[in-house]
Amino acid sequence: MKRFDQVNVIPFIDIMLVLLAIVLTTATFINQGKISLQLPDAENTSTDFPEDPVKIAIDSTGKYFYNEAPVEFDMLVVKLESLSQDDPVLLYVDKTVRFERFIKVIDALKASQLDNLAIMTRNGA
Repeated sequence: MKRFDQVNVIPFIDIMLVLLAIVLTTATFINQGKISLQLPDAENTSTDFPEDPVKIAIDSTGKYFYNEAPVEFDMLVVKLESLSQDDPVLLYVDKTVRFERFIKVIDALKASQLDNLAIMTRNGA
């Protein structure tokens, strides 16, 4: 029987390169799952965020999101009605969205008596 004095690491390197390619490809798909928004600029912003808020977003195409999951507006209203009045709500609205869609969400929040609201902006200063 032949004695091995050295370990061949080339197969190990090949496996590691394949795993690296899989991780990088997966990370690209995970990153694309985020909602792409261009928040409006504001000079007077606060960095105090409530703990574990409900996140509502409207993207540039006018689609609604509830905690980063796409929803129809009617379903959004149903979800808002099920919240407690003390639940904090963070509203993310793309700066290109029609003002009418923003007002619809504000109206739904008021109808559900959800007054603990923060509107997300970018610090323009």
